[in-house]
Amino acid sequence: MISATSPLTLSAAAAQRIVKVLTREPEGAMLRVAVNGGGCSGFQYAFEITQEKLTEDLVVVRDGATLLVDPTSLEFLSGSEVDFVDDLMGQSFKIHNPNATSSCGCGTSFSV
Repeated sequence: MISATSPLTLSAAAAQRIVKVLTREPEGAMLRVAVNGGGCSGFQYAFEITQEKLTEDLVVVRDGATLLVDPTSLEFLSGSEVDFVDDLMGQSFKIHNPNATSSCGCGTSFSV
């Protein structure tokens, strides 16, 4: 478990949504966030439900929700907050990433 000085944080709204989504999954399911090459801005965020936690993963736990991040992705996500928004554009996880120098209009890809 990560302390309050975690390099990545999870908002209360995101934690609540993760818990809700994972209730339909087998026990022990967790949400993984990763950064992959691609997207219209160079890198893109990827979310995946998984049962597998790797020993090198950063584990962020809040209000019963578990979020996993691999070390390579963490280099791009350090200092970020994973949030969940419900607005006119729809419902989605949103990453507030201070390392991104630009992002696409929908917020799913970014550049550094």
